[in-house]
Amino acid sequence: MPRKHATVSAEKFLPTSRADMRRLGWEQCDFVYVSGDAYVDHPSFGMAIITRLLEAHGYKVGVIAQPDWNDPASVAVLGEPRLGFLVSSGNMDSMVNHYTVAKKKRSRDAYSPGGQAGLRPNHATVVYSNLIRRTFKETPIIVGGIEASLRRLAHYDYWSDKMKRSLLLDAGADLLIYGMGEHPMVEVADALAAGLSIRDITFVDGTVYRTSSLEHVYDAVELPAFSELQTDRLAYARSFAVQYRNSDPFTGKRLVEPYSDHEYVVQNPPAAALSTQEMDAVYALPYARAAHPSYDAAGGVPALSEVRFSLTSNRGCFGECAFCALTFHQGRIVQARSHESLLREAEAMTHDPAFKGYITDVGGPTADFRAPACKAQLSRGACTGKRCLSPKPCAKLEADHSDYLELLRKLRALPGVKKVFVRSGVRFDYVMADAKHGREFLDELAAHHVSGQLRVAPEHVSDDVLSVMGKPPHKVYERFVEAFQRATERAGLEQYAVPYLMSSHPGSTMRDAVKLAEYVRDMGFNPEQVQDFYPTPGSLSTVMYATGVDPRTMEKVYVPRSSHEKALQRALIQYRNPANRDLVREALRRARRTDLIGHGEKCLVWPEKAEEGEKRAKRGIAGEKNRLRDQRKAAPNRKNRGLARKANGHKGGIRKGR
Repeated sequence: MPRKHATVSAEKFLPTSRADMRRLGWEQCDFVYVSGDAYVDHPSFGMAIITRLLEAHGYKVGVIAQPDWNDPASVAVLGEPRLGFLVSSGNMDSMVNHYTVAKKKRSRDAYSPGGQAGLRPNHATVVYSNLIRRTFKETPIIVGGIEASLRRLAHYDYWSDKMKRSLLLDAGADLLIYGMGEHPMVEVADALAAGLSIRDITFVDGTVYRTSSLEHVYDAVELPAFSELQTDRLAYARSFAVQYRNSDPFTGKRLVEPYSDHEYVVQNPPAAALSTQEMDAVYALPYARAAHPSYDAAGGVPALSEVRFSLTSNRGCFGECAFCALTFHQGRIVQARSHESLLREAEAMTHDPAFKGYITDVGGPTADFRAPACKAQLSRGACTGKRCLSPKPCAKLEADHSDYLELLRKLRALPGVKKVFVRSGVRFDYVMADAKHGREFLDELAAHHVSGQLRVAPEHVSDDVLSVMGKPPHKVYERFVEAFQRATERAGLEQYAVPYLMSSHPGSTMRDAVKLAEYVRDMGFNPEQVQDFYPTPGSLSTVMYATGVDPRTMEKVYVPRSSHEKALQRALIQYRNPANRDLVREALRRARRTDLIGHGEKCLVWPEKAEEGEKRAKRGIAGEKNRLRDQRKAAPNRKNRGLARKANGHKGGIRKGR
């Protein structure tokens, strides 16, 4: 259940009704933000950042959260905005929000009041935009957020197993903002306010637009046409490789994706990353830091409880895991807030009546990244041909935890703060690469910032799979675990590193999955939750899943695609679950590892006959228990029936006079 807290007045939020607008003396909004999430005014929510940023630049912004997508009137409750509608699915892709990797409907939505599911449609950005266009024929529609950003060009859609067009086209929108949208949003708003037509705003970095002619697009790299992507999945791999190489603001080129002779989608280069001063300004905006009070009766919005007392200290990630879309969305260049900004936010938290002294996280995509991987990234951008950390750290990597250590020390010294947790995850290979401060960081992490378990993400143990994932060799993780255990012992505590593991990632054969199961066995770890690889838009691994090749090299990659094979690989990791025994035996036979079926100490599962004997024995014991239980129940009933017979003249079961 979400944490109970004092209701925050609706007056601290942006208007959500005509009555709110009248209270502010507004006749019309400049922008209306339509979101698939409930309205939470907290900087962990993209809607809050963009709306407050526009407000800070003098624009009047209203919010329509989770409109009824079957009713056009639901997107007209604030009237027609002067400059345009802003549309987002929310903090998550709506399809990921709705479905598990097995394509089963989720029963809860953490971004909705009370966790209620079903308050947003599938492909919410497209549906909302089309709904708006039915009523407002000419009003500019600008789409953004994670769903739009990762679907900005043609992409593979896992849920339909098809290639889909750029979301911009399906939404019928005028402009798409991708990545972290502060810079492009303000530039677009100012251009509209200056009187430019939305059709003429084709020059803003970090945006995607459509055009019927390439006459004025003179410096673009042309991608394969959508028609080619539909018939040749390898063309999609080549296209994504170009997109991926052009996701850096320093080196990114303009890209063109043809749909016909008279329809093109143009992606402008990525927007520049925020400076430390700009990030500080964004997080200093006057957020209510709460869910709208209209949700109080439903119990609030569950997603807020996870982040309400956390601190976002950085953006961007040079870890570049293949299965993560962060590179495609936030980029590889790390941006960080100043200590002063974070301390001001933390100090303000201590005055919240609901704050109990615990800061739940200090981090971002990766907690311990507080600066770019090297100084060259600040002037030349991230290298397009190699990674910063894998398969081994780049010689120019500047691994340094001193700034993060100093920040954590300052935070835990604040009056009213009892504990500062690090939960967004540390990059263990980065810790091991820090020869100067790595041990010191582990000592303080173990002593002050972990509560029993440190969640770390090795993901797998097979070096072949890890190479495809963009993760370091398994021996690096083993060295980290040993170092963390020593740090824990020095702190006089009993704590453990608990791994996140992923099944059925591209590159993982059944033998690789067995290797992971053997590791789980030897570790004595019984994972209750295992992340099955989820092919979501924007990641290298999703392209591998769709095409069977690594787009960086165009080399073939083994892909577990069928739902049954994915179930087999998952069952191996959770081999201790009795419900998985048949799947485990099948997987071991497929991997030619029947040596692991038996009664030996290293075996994962019993043979069928032994298990059947166990089942019969259990049934026999259960049957005897049931028989004895029935006898006990029947005994008083037999006595009562005998008394009844005597009262009715029965003797020996024969009625008199018959």
